[in-house]
Amino acid sequence: MRLTSILVFTAVVAGAGCGGTSPASPSDVAHGTAGTLNVRITDSPFSSARAVLLTFSEVAVQRGSDWTKVPFPEAGATTWTCDLKKLENSTEDLLATSAMPLTDFTMVRVVVQSAVVYTDATSTTTTPCARTIAAPAGGAFPMKLESPEGRTNGTFSVVAGGSTTVVVDFEGDASITRPNPADYRLNTVVRLAAVR
Repeated sequence: MRLTSILVFTAVVAGAGCGGTSPASPSDVAHGTAGTLNVRITDSPFSSARAVLLTFSEVAVQRGSDWTKVPFPEAGATTWTCDLKKLENSTEDLLATSAMPLTDFTMVRVVVQSAVVYTDATSTTTTPCARTIAAPAGGAFPMKLESPEGRTNGTFSVVAGGSTTVVVDFEGDASITRPNPADYRLNTVVRLAAVR
C-alpha cells in the first residue's frame, strides 16, 4: 500500500458525484481475491465547544469514476455518529470498514447528515464514535449544513488478503464557523492524514 498523492480537499454539496459499485465479501479476502479497507477518523479540534456530534450518512472511496460505499462498523447501521471533541490529540476511531476489491483508490468521501454543537457539557460516550451517542445536557446548537460533503484526495491500495487503513482528519476549526453567537455553520473540510 502506498500514498502517492496527498492532501487536497474539496468540499461540495451533498449529492454531487454519482455512480457506485459494491464492496467485496469477507470470503473474497480469505481467498486472496480482496482485501480489507478500514476508514478511521481523527479531528483537528474545534475549540469553542464541549461536544460536537456529527452524524454521518455515508463513507465512500473512489476508483476511476466509480464510488464504492464503505459500510459503517456495525452491521445494518445506516448512520454513524462521532464526537469530534473525543477525537482530538491524535485520537482515532473506526468510521467504516469492509472487504474491498484489489485496486488503487484515489479519494475518500464523507457525508454529514446532521451536526450539533454542545456548549455546556461533554458527552458521556465511552468511545468517540458509535451507532448512536446520547446528547449532552445544556446548550445545543444544530448547525446549518452549508456543505455537508467532504472529499480528500490521495492514492491508496487494497492488497490481497491484507488490511489497509486510511485516516481521515475532520478539520473542526476549518469546517465550523460561527457568524453570530447562536449561529453555527458546517462546511466540511477533511484531509487524508495517513495510510498504513
